[in-house]
Amino acid sequence: MSYAVIKTGGKQYRVQKGDQIDVEKLALEEGDKATFNVLMIGEGESVKIGAPIIDGAEVTAKVVSQFRGEKGVAFKFKRRKGYHKTKGYRRHLTKLEITSIKG
Repeated sequence: MSYAVIKTGGKQYRVQKGDQIDVEKLALEEGDKATFNVLMIGEGESVKIGAPIIDGAEVTAKVVSQFRGEKGVAFKFKRRKGYHKTKGYRRHLTKLEITSIKG
């Protein structure tokens, strides 16, 4: 089965057809299609690497949902000063389902 490496939201993801991945929020509605440039594509032992992308190769994905991730905590302190600061956050994410890899 072929796989590809794509880049979105400043991160790289290794994907195969049928995978569901969570990426940084994309400005798309549920059910919309998204296409990504391919940095690397591989099938079995053969691998093609782009410089920086492979011409004519693309990955198509369907937006499954928009959601917020789990709560994270940013905690700051300064020793011996009595300073403690806690701040929570939840990232906005998009769940994608990979529908095709062309390349």
